[in-house]
Amino acid sequence: MSFSLISRTKPKHRAADKVAELKQQLKDQQAQTVSAFGQLIGAADTIANLQHQLADVRAKQAEAEQVVVCLDADLDERTVELEQARAEVAALRARLAAYLAADANANAITVPPAERDTTAVEDQATAPIKVTTLREAFGIGPVVATQGSTDPAHLPAA
Repeated sequence: MSFSLISRTKPKHRAADKVAELKQQLKDQQAQTVSAFGQLIGAADTIANLQHQLADVRAKQAEAEQVVVCLDADLDERTVELEQARAEVAALRARLAAYLAADANANAITVPPAERDTTAVEDQATAPIKVTTLREAFGIGPVVATQGSTDPAHLPAA
């Protein structure tokens, strides 16, 4: 009788094979760890660059906000000055209007109505041209189609 119940046709899992498989998995994990560590270092550099850029942008934004505040204050001042200048111009125009009217009346140029000089032969006035229709010019009246015709085709329809 045989005490061996295990079939010899299938290879047995040996400890050495399992150790080799685990070593390979360890190498793969180490490679992944090294790759992840490299990505981490690259990400840290990228984050540092982005933080530096963010600081620059915030500084420029603060400077731009300060410029806008200064320009707004300057605009307010210029608007007040403009309104004062407009009021002054309106007052000066009101004072000047009387002087301008008096000057215009004193220096007015009056010209009599124009008349055409017809003393030259080429400028002789001509008589108006009579324009009439041909019927009026030749004294022709309307033609009646039924005069002297007995043809029923020439008779107007009723």
